[in-house]
Amino acid sequence: MFDTLTRKYRNWRSYHATVSELSRLTSRELSDLGIARGDIHFVARRASR
Repeated sequence: MFDTLTRKYRNWRSYHATVSELSRLTSRELSDLGIARGDIHFVARRASR
């Protein structure tokens, strides 16, 4: 059970870190990466798995 909580916490931290970093990028930089601003949360969710 503790392992599950630890994994979920790490995933949650990874998700929020990814959202934060992607949100700091300009729309041009996001476009260069092939990411729309509206897709940031989706990309972060997939990256934090």
